[in-house]
Amino acid sequence: MSDRCLRDDEGRVAALHRLDVLDTGIEEPFEKIVTLVRTVLAVPIATVTLVDRERQWFKAQRGLDQQETPRSGSFCTHTIKQQSAMVVEDARLDPRFADSPMVVGPPHIRSYAGVPLRTPDGYNVGALCAIDTRSRKFSPADIAILGNFANIVCDELELRMIAQVDHLTGALTRRGFIEHAEREIARYRRYGRQSSLVMLDVDHFKLVNDRHGHAAGDQVLHQIARLAEATLRPIDAFGRLGGEEFAMILPETDGAEAYEVAERLRQAIAARPMSFADGSTVQVTASFGVAPLTASFDAFPAWLEDADALLYAAKSAGRNCTRITAAALKQG
Repeated sequence: MSDRCLRDDEGRVAALHRLDVLDTGIEEPFEKIVTLVRTVLAVPIATVTLVDRERQWFKAQRGLDQQETPRSGSFCTHTIKQQSAMVVEDARLDPRFADSPMVVGPPHIRSYAGVPLRTPDGYNVGALCAIDTRSRKFSPADIAILGNFANIVCDELELRMIAQVDHLTGALTRRGFIEHAEREIARYRRYGRQSSLVMLDVDHFKLVNDRHGHAAGDQVLHQIARLAEATLRPIDAFGRLGGEEFAMILPETDGAEAYEVAERLRQAIAARPMSFADGSTVQVTASFGVAPLTASFDAFPAWLEDADALLYAAKSAGRNCTRITAAALKQG
């Protein structure tokens, strides 16, 4: 790991967000790991901790009541700043942690061992932690065991991301996109922040496959995904829901703004001849439906149904157009 990665916290946070794991639900592989850490190292507390910009969030935990705590003053904030494990034998004697709320109050942390969780591009996005409520020394063997478990956590994070990415287009899979959408709905309910869902479908895609072959159709989908990538912001999500149907989630975006984004991408697709390996090209268009998130959507299927109905309206209107309700368009 380079010193540059250790110093680049913005790059580190970006690497964490690329994993798309924050605020996700319980997943068995991570639960098994913290259970094993607690059993093998004989500690009452074990966590898979991911360190965000202002908080640390526990993907899995045993022995703690919190789901997240402030990053400032946390043990893991220090762990991610070094290349190897961090060990604290008695937190009461360490000036970095002696006044920490988790030391002077519940759960009364006394000793800590944490191994950085490192991404393939070299960023420490969190730590696997073994925590005791009594002072103790962690032996080299203990740290080696914790390190092996940390490697498994990193592998699981990578496998998790791969399973959520469509191999052809690089977009989120349907599963990955739905998870992202559900987190966006939870964020809306918690903070009242705006968000919009955009669905798009390639017009007459069957004709492309019939006339040019499925390999050519795959190339069209790949190029459309690249156009979307160039149009969207890093905080936006782009997913392939199936076949030639894609969707976008645009956080902090009202209906009028989302309509503009959809129109920008629609025009980019219409203006760009899709090229094939043999040098030939084909012109395609796409239809769009835009649905801002509202309190009336109790779950993602209802939000998706609204956007899908507007996409169908765009198809019925002659294709190569964007549809949004008049009320949503007035949001801007």
